[in-house]
Amino acid sequence: MAFLDELPRVSTSAEDLAAVATDRSGTVPDGLPLAVVRASTVDDVRTALRLAHEHGVPVVPRGAGTGLAGGAVAGPGTVVLDLSGLDRIVEIDDVDELAVVEPGVITADLDRAAAEFGLRYAPDPASAAISTIGGNIATNAGGMRCVKYGVTREAVLGLDVVLADGRLISTDRRTVKGVAGLDLTALFVGSEGTLGVVVGATLRLRPLPAHTFTAVAAFDSVRAAATACTELARTRRDPSLLELLDGATLGVIDRAQGTDYAARGRALVIAQADGAAAESEIAAIAGVLGKEATWTEQAVDPAASERLLFARRMALPSIERFGRALIEDICVPRSRLADAFQGIEEIASRHGVGIYSFAHAGDGNLHPIIGYDRMSDAVQRAGDDLFALALDLGGTVTGEHGIGLLKRDWLAREAGQDVLDVQNSLKAALDPRGILNPGKAF
Repeated sequence: MAFLDELPRVSTSAEDLAAVATDRSGTVPDGLPLAVVRASTVDDVRTALRLAHEHGVPVVPRGAGTGLAGGAVAGPGTVVLDLSGLDRIVEIDDVDELAVVEPGVITADLDRAAAEFGLRYAPDPASAAISTIGGNIATNAGGMRCVKYGVTREAVLGLDVVLADGRLISTDRRTVKGVAGLDLTALFVGSEGTLGVVVGATLRLRPLPAHTFTAVAAFDSVRAAATACTELARTRRDPSLLELLDGATLGVIDRAQGTDYAARGRALVIAQADGAAAESEIAAIAGVLGKEATWTEQAVDPAASERLLFARRMALPSIERFGRALIEDICVPRSRLADAFQGIEEIASRHGVGIYSFAHAGDGNLHPIIGYDRMSDAVQRAGDDLFALALDLGGTVTGEHGIGLLKRDWLAREAGQDVLDVQNSLKAALDPRGILNPGKAF
């Protein structure tokens, strides 16, 4: 296509195209995209989108490609817009507690830079060491600290966005409060690159907590562990982290890491409290967890806390050590957490597949991981049953990974046609030619 020659910083080499055609979802497109634009300036993005709009060529925005729902998969006939080169931390303001960044900034790099000012970027997706801020914004990413600090949306004050036709708009503000006009910032957060391309973000930072304390508790069943987590909500405890790992997950961690978690119980809960009252809060949390626990321990220093968090950090790497993993993401009301874990165990038994489940228990977000050697009908049916379970329990088919390619049919079941019609109307208003990440999200 002739217009490819007009694109900035463009490559059409097969090697470059293969490197940007898929993401961590494992979804393989039918062929390679037409080209990749490796943008390094906002003008690169504007030029690429203006030309794509004029020629009606689909564009797939991309950060680090760490997404798990197929949102960055790019097939034949598309142009990949690689934003990883826009990677500057433009400003950190320690008085207003905010950062201004480009979308290619690695999440953990921002957190480290903020720490030099006694601050931190609170959202902490598991992929923080490799994922970009732009990708986090696109999927409204979560993480372990979200039980207290919220997901990415709560950290985004304003955005610079290039629309499908190349226009640059700003929803930017540097204030915590702001209700002037419609909340376009929230509209773009979580839209998976289907409404516009984020090229800048003003993000809220938080003070580093003075103290952080950790407690762990093992239980003789995953239902008992989930019930204990629900009791923390009922008693108005305030953890900054609350994670639950089931027995299957503990077993595979032991197998991979040489640990003995499974000998202590059939489920493990890890909790943290932070801030000035962290010591008394973690004591109260440990008291609630300890009522039905088979084993408990509390950490008194950062090194001990990291040791107690080891199981959670090693969960997915341990599963992936012994085969492939279909990483699912559902969310249920906290009051139904025990029912969700029970339902997952029944699905695993019914289909004869291994499912390793761990959860951000503080907000009901579960990650049932289906382990497999090769994709089969049983694996796919188990995945579908997991989504159905979430909806049956009053939940959602994704808490933080997004819809992407993989869950579009399930979004229709969850949201209903009227809601989809509204979303499509918004899409048509902002992207009338339908070039932005078509086939994704809705």
